[in-house]
Amino acid sequence: MTTIEPITRENVDLFKWVRLEALRESPSAFGSTYAREAAFTDTDWLMRLERWNGEKGVGFLAVDDGVACGIAGALLDLEDTTRAQLVSMWTAPTHRRGGVGKLLVDAVVDWANSRKLKTLLLMVVSTNNPAIRFYEALGFVRTGRTEPYPNDPALVEYEMARSFLPAIPRQ
Repeated sequence: MTTIEPITRENVDLFKWVRLEALRESPSAFGSTYAREAAFTDTDWLMRLERWNGEKGVGFLAVDDGVACGIAGALLDLEDTTRAQLVSMWTAPTHRRGGVGKLLVDAVVDWANSRKLKTLLLMVVSTNNPAIRFYEALGFVRTGRTEPYPNDPALVEYEMARSFLPAIPRQ
């Protein structure tokens, strides 16, 4: 059974392993590279946790029988704290189309709702049609904003957003 757990100091080695696996397996899905992050020191990995502490951002691992099979995080927009960016989203090929991605996004959405955010944003490479359909099924829509993909300016990234309506008080 797959469980979702927050990324903490206690599972930082598992976080490091799954993040590097994601960068290796799906290099065009991320703004970073395997080579860049494989060179991170232990201190670099712990510094990343500092931003994913639940206040400025959050990170989650999907774990199936002790093996990490997915990752997702969110970073608060420090200029507009009603918004956050969904980042580092990845599910292992062995666990795709099995609900793991939805569990990860749901965990991020729960965090966003607990922070009373208005919008969750993400960037997705225009050639990644399965990811675009996945995000659309979870309520994300294209905003119309695009930018060159950092690792290959010949590719374009689409911005997608999911808005959260304020809770209606019960009468």
